Amino acid sequence: MFHIVLFEPEIPHNAGAAGRLALATGSTLHLIEPLGFSLEDKYVRRTGLDYWQDVKLRVWKSFDELRAGADEGAQFWFLSTKATSSPWQAKFQPGDYLVFGRETRGLPEELVEQAGENALRIPMVPGGTRSLNLSTAVAIVLYEAVRQQEPAW
Repeated sequence: MFHIVLFEPEIPHNAGAAGRLALATGSTLHLIEPLGFSLEDKYVRRTGLDYWQDVKLRVWKSFDELRAGADEGAQFWFLSTKATSSPWQAKFQPGDYLVFGRETRGLPEELVEQAGENALRIPMVPGGTRSLNLSTAVAIVLYEAVRQQEPAW
């Protein structure tokens, strides 16, 4: 249904949790190298439980390689604390790519700047936390995108 993209993820637990979210929604998980862990890591498998082998997973050498291999006409949405629009304002379509940055540094600034209106920020109370856990952010945005397509869920 959707494509979850983790740009250079660093923490195996988050990739495992994103894999479970992908499986639960019929989505594909894309990982952009370099990864901060091995896909054989016990923590990826532990978080993904016995579902990990069923996850539709693609690993890419670079973001440019992913973009070149993306479905024609699909939109890319870039999640960043530096964006101003929220996922509630986005009009998601099946096949869209939801792009999330590294746990410690987020997405490269140039990707966020180039995204324009397709850069999204999950709203948070001012003065609270700087960011959310990566897998939590994936869940929030992915399920908003699914809700827009499958309101009966």
